[in-house]
Amino acid sequence: MIFKNKLFLFFLFLLLSFYKAKSQKQQPFVLVLGIAQDGGYPHLGCEKKCCDIAWKNDSLKKNTVSLALVDPETKSWWLFEATPDIKEQLNLFKSLTDGGYNYLPTGIFITHAHIGHYTGLMQLGREVLNSAEVPVYTLPKMKLFLETNGPWSQLVSLKNIQLFNLSQDSILKLNSQISIITFTVPHRDEFSETAGFKIITSSKKYLFIPDIDKWQKWDKNIIKEVEKVDVAFLDATFNDLSELKNRKIDEVPHPFISETIDLFKNTDTKIKSKLYFIHFNHTNPMLWDTLSQQTIQKKGYKLSKQGEKL
Repeated sequence: MIFKNKLFLFFLFLLLSFYKAKSQKQQPFVLVLGIAQDGGYPHLGCEKKCCDIAWKNDSLKKNTVSLALVDPETKSWWLFEATPDIKEQLNLFKSLTDGGYNYLPTGIFITHAHIGHYTGLMQLGREVLNSAEVPVYTLPKMKLFLETNGPWSQLVSLKNIQLFNLSQDSILKLNSQISIITFTVPHRDEFSETAGFKIITSSKKYLFIPDIDKWQKWDKNIIKEVEKVDVAFLDATFNDLSELKNRKIDEVPHPFISETIDLFKNTDTKIKSKLYFIHFNHTNPMLWDTLSQQTIQKKGYKLSKQGEKL
């Protein structure tokens, strides 16, 4: 009798372990498809040490900032940002997921009209892929920009893409496991507003703000926003002011990594560990300097890695 009870408990344990593993495998997740600023890494025209090492070593090259949101349960996935590197990023996604999903995403979310965040849409046109009604989600000004300016307007008229309007601070339910909250952040809005996204899944919450002028300009408290999520991908274009030798910071304002760290210095380790810096300019040593990377990581922060699964 004791033997039968032990055998029953053993099989029950195996069964529960199987269902737990199966459940974990079906949870949505995020893949990092790019971590660099709009120009990618190495950068056009850069012959300095920061880029020279990457020109000589393909393994050091990094795509422009982009995320893939994946739902294994429905075999769906969504792309955040259509970058100039979209060709490489779609291929990277296929490789990372062993070709288990459709080549094109279920939808594309765009933050704003700076070249690193939307120009990859051109690859969906008749000159290249000639796609059919790929859903593209944007805020109103971004939508109008795409509808009224070539060559993007041709993507709309030829139905290569289908535009969907997002509303500020609204919730878009993608399916039973995933919702997206869209909000705006202050940035150089020459052609469109700038969006940020909160991705809410059945297991995790992610914050995605690849571009913002300064945290102090935002009408929300970034520390409180990070406290509400599990992972926060935050603008880390520049490490500090020393990188801007030939540019004025008021022309390209971003929160320095040093400023963000100072802002979070009094938070506990758990909060700091949620920060994943992303959107690195080619001058940013976080892309290429091991010592600088280790200094940030020892303080409890993380640097986004291309190909990383979260």
